[in-house]
Formats: sequence, C-alpha cells, structure tokens
Amino acid sequence: MAVDWWAFGILLYEMMAGFPPFYDEEVTNTYKKILNGRFSFPGQFSVPARDLIRKLLQADLSKRYGCLANGAPDIKTHAWFKGTDWASVARREDLPPIRPVVKRADDCSNFDDYSTLAPMKHDFELSNNEQAMFAGF
Repeated sequence: MAVDWWAFGILLYEMMAGFPPFYDEEVTNTYKKILNGRFSFPGQFSVPARDLIRKLLQADLSKRYGCLANGAPDIKTHAWFKGTDWASVARREDLPPIRPVVKRADDCSNFDDYSTLAPMKHDFELSNNEQAMFAGF
C-alpha cells in the first residue's frame, strides 16, 4: 500500500504542476532527487496541497500518510480535501467539472495534435551497469 500512497502524491503534484515533482533534464539527477526526497513546489500550490503532498511523498514509510495508524482516513480528513463528501464520491454522484464531447470511440479531438513534431532521436546506449539495473524486466 505504501507505494500506492507515494504514487498518489506524485499524481497530485503532476496534475497541479503539469510536470513530476522530481523532474530534471538529467535522468541521474532525477534519481538522486527521488532518493534524497528533494523537490520544490511552484507558487500556485496552496498550503494544504503542499502539506498533503509532502506527507504522501515522505520517504520514511513509518511517517508517510496512508501508512500511519489511521490509514486512509488521515488522507481523507486532510485540510486539502475539506468539503469533500466522501459518501457522494463512493456513490459516484459527483459530476465532473468538464465533460468533453466525444463523437465516437476513437475520437481524439480533445487532445493536442503531436503528429507534426519531429520524432525523438535515441542516439545513446546504456552502459553494462545501467543495463544491469533493468535485469528481469
């Protein structure tokens, strides 16, 4: 379960910021940020949002929200969720804030068109040590 709460923290951050919390152009720096638990917030994050995300992205499992004695209720009663009617959510009664128009099953008109972008070049190779990290995948 701990990894699910971590992933939830990542998801909340990314949905609010538009990029992941540990992002860096250098992948090794991204890994270092994850291992060190270092990330910062853009200015638009509210104090309750920052607090909840910090508690979800806590590296120490014994301190991570969702993993404490109260479990999920710690998250559901957090200030960021103030005003959320969880019974209504469970009954799926809440309406989405945006309801896109979908004309058919394969309709992609609600998404940006990336077909004009140049394909990415993959002109690098993994070292044997880097490749070994993915053994078994």
